[in-house]
Amino acid sequence: MISAQAWADARLLWDYHLMHHDPRPCSVAVGLGSHDLGVADVAAELYHQGMAPVIVFTGSTSPTTRARMPRGEAVHYRERALQLGVPESAVLLEPRATNTGENIEFSKAVLAEAGVVASSVLLVSKPYEERRSYGMMRKLWPGVEVVCASTPMGLEEYADSIGDACMVIDMIVGALQRVLVFPGWDLAVEQVVPDAVVAAYERLCVDGFTSRLLPADVAARPGA
Repeated sequence: MISAQAWADARLLWDYHLMHHDPRPCSVAVGLGSHDLGVADVAAELYHQGMAPVIVFTGSTSPTTRARMPRGEAVHYRERALQLGVPESAVLLEPRATNTGENIEFSKAVLAEAGVVASSVLLVSKPYEERRSYGMMRKLWPGVEVVCASTPMGLEEYADSIGDACMVIDMIVGALQRVLVFPGWDLAVEQVVPDAVVAAYERLCVDGFTSRLLPADVAARPGA
């Protein structure tokens, strides 16, 4: 049972993770691999709206996605986009990345190989990964404008769509930890985290929503 306080704290983190960017035309869309096919749905919708002429889907598999996406996250995303009417010629595939840093670096390489020059990126992710992914893009791909996009859902609706509210809250908590610690590793730019968000994060950790946290010895490592 998830308490009313835990739901309130999770909603606070959820709202903080959203960048609230207005979609606008970009050189390319990059769909970050995950367990959520909604990323592919949003990328396809944005393509049809004329927001990006080409989409890169990036991602291999993880313990979370291996059963759901046995052919790899990027491959399943590509299949979904084609079903939604995106032409094959508009989709590039990056099937090797196993984390967000690799998603970014390997996508850059795929675009360079395809001769696509990107001055702006429409970055499509799960809703609670917007802020962390944005911070990493600003550090690892500083030469491009970044516009974040995700499925337009509230926390409860999103948790219902995934079918596991505890897992979603665990992931929200894990994403906030990375916003806090990644700048010290030179993996992301520093972002202001309000005290109320930090307090909510700490309460959720005490409540046991910790399965997606980095181990303490890893999280405490010095920069770079």
